[in-house]
Amino acid sequence: MDTGVVLLNFGEPAEPEREAVVEYLARIFLNNAELEGANTEDERRERSRQLAERRAPGLIGEYEAIGGSPLNEQSEAQRVGLEATLADRGYDVETYVGFQFVEPTIEDAVREAHADGIEHLIGLPIYPLCGPSTTVDALEDVADAVAGIDDWDPEIDEVTGWHRHPTYNRLRADAIRETAAEAGVDLQDPDTELVFSAHGTPRHYLNEGSRYDVYVDEFCETMAGMLGVEDYTLGFQNHANRDIPWTEPEIEDAIEALDAERVVVDPISFMHEQSETLSELDDELREEAEAVGLAFHRVPVPHDDERFPAVLADLIEPFVADFDAGYYQLRPCQCRDDPNAMCLNAPRGE
Repeated sequence: MDTGVVLLNFGEPAEPEREAVVEYLARIFLNNAELEGANTEDERRERSRQLAERRAPGLIGEYEAIGGSPLNEQSEAQRVGLEATLADRGYDVETYVGFQFVEPTIEDAVREAHADGIEHLIGLPIYPLCGPSTTVDALEDVADAVAGIDDWDPEIDEVTGWHRHPTYNRLRADAIRETAAEAGVDLQDPDTELVFSAHGTPRHYLNEGSRYDVYVDEFCETMAGMLGVEDYTLGFQNHANRDIPWTEPEIEDAIEALDAERVVVDPISFMHEQSETLSELDDELREEAEAVGLAFHRVPVPHDDERFPAVLADLIEPFVADFDAGYYQLRPCQCRDDPNAMCLNAPRGE
């Protein structure tokens, strides 16, 4: 059986072109239109376009400052690394990249898999922490794209939450250690604060049952334990373009409240560098930290860590080798209501 793996991610416009940025933002806002309770499809599209037009100038400025987003290029490198790792393990698997909000879209990737004669399709979101508008929505897009192709009924498997993978945890902890060592910073020094910056989410999703905040909390606690750090700070990078409640505390407020001399900031929600890291953290948050007298050190996202392709290969190996996914501690997902969705996050027995 011909098998294909689609690596799923948000995507970002590679260049700061207005039309591309507005379209990208409009797709994002439309995807979350339910948060504002628009009554009709036309109202949702109009509101999404308004929000996109309002946000676009600021985001274009961010892209110009960082020289365009490297996210898509890094995603392609991860695809190549995964395919090579699977080949080394003896698996002949095609790999694809699909983005939720830019091209190549998830639908593009699925159609390419169909054209290649794929009979077994595996969806793997490259979101370290499972969230409703990221992991879950991306996998729903895969299912919708498959359903939209006539006379094609591939076997489908999905991997959702995977932040508990032991090697993934080690490579993230190592990245923090290396950043601190290179800066000559002692993580155990009481004047050093380890700060975890998580991508924010509207509280609507948490109220509806998303466990994203649980995953964030447990990951931060695990990282601190691996690093021997007793106290740390968590803040959220919120995008308050809508008048709705978001996760708290906001990362800016968390930074301003610190009684320390320096901070080491790790962006835990990302496995690619992108505008949220290169602009929101490296420029905006650094400026705010330095304004209150804090030396600022940001942990690079370990997107090219040589161990990461093996992490991804481990997650899909049960499905390409056809053995019980439970052997690798993958269990039915609590966040996505689909019998084909498996994750590392579900408590044993559920």
